[in-house]
Amino acid sequence: MADRRPERIANLRDALLRQNLDALLVASLPNIRYLSGFSGSSALLLITQHELLLLTDFRYETQVRDEVDTDTRVSIEPRSLWEGLWDALPHASVGNIGFETSHLLHRDFQRLLEQGKRWQWRPTLDLVESLRERKDPGEVEAIEEAAHVAVTALAKTLDQVSIGMTELRVTGILELELRAAGSEGLAFPTIVASGPRSALPHARSSERELRAGDLLLIDFGAVVRGYCSDVTRTVVLGRADDRQRELHAVVREANALATAGIRPGMSGRDADALARDYIHLLGHGPLFGHSLGHGIGLEVHEAPRLGRTSDSTLAGCAVVTIEPGIYVPEWGGIRVEDDVLLLAGGARVLTDFPRDLLELT
Repeated sequence: MADRRPERIANLRDALLRQNLDALLVASLPNIRYLSGFSGSSALLLITQHELLLLTDFRYETQVRDEVDTDTRVSIEPRSLWEGLWDALPHASVGNIGFETSHLLHRDFQRLLEQGKRWQWRPTLDLVESLRERKDPGEVEAIEEAAHVAVTALAKTLDQVSIGMTELRVTGILELELRAAGSEGLAFPTIVASGPRSALPHARSSERELRAGDLLLIDFGAVVRGYCSDVTRTVVLGRADDRQRELHAVVREANALATAGIRPGMSGRDADALARDYIHLLGHGPLFGHSLGHGIGLEVHEAPRLGRTSDSTLAGCAVVTIEPGIYVPEWGGIRVEDDVLLLAGGARVLTDFPRDLLELT
């Protein structure tokens, strides 16, 4: 697969010129990985029109040279990354430097004001994130593989679930199966919620024991080459009752309508309405309280956002979640979530797993 980092850096340099910036200081680790390939947990990246400077520490001296190409200057800092930055900046011939307002801690902003007062620091928002929204073929391949790992682990987990297990036990089985299937880690803390607790959209797995007739909501993700998947399925322990079947059918159809109708060029608001209007039409609108979905990639929540207040335009080749849900307090909740690639001819679903209501008997 072609290395797209030079293209990404060129696009970012064009964006800096449009904003009259000589350089950008990147503190977000996902953004640093996107631009340089470095996956460590300690780094700063300074990008100018002529150079990429990556600062990290001794722990990553070997790793950084394996991950970063020779066009990037690497500095292994014996003191601190910030001391290294102050040493390097006088030689960079820059005056106006952007910084990432969404990612710089206040204490580090104070460093800019106090130790970096020789330069003009200007806040920027989502310069790199806007590039990350449109996925290249290698990124799509990694997300699709992460989706495959996730659904493989889910199938093996559901074969082992039984009444009397705790939610935490199911979580443990799923996370073991994720690792066995090839996941580098967890895209986010796994959600396993049963019975009335399934009405909590972001429930923490608990010691509650699974009971016959429970709804069981499982929301989780795998990671492959740094890229995330995000999947939710809701099943029933035993035979589903009429209400469970009815509400699951509504959510499943809302998922299908949104998947069939979403296109690049739509606003996030209009994409959200594809599912929300249907759920509202059937009288369950107040029970769908969160947005339809979000972008995924190096982070499990990234641009774009598919929600009622989102006016942003969906880019072609973005990968987003489609995750309508209905949540009834003290009864339970149902969510069906897929990862889809946005293409001009229609969405391509990356999560190949049944969407019908599964009964674990």
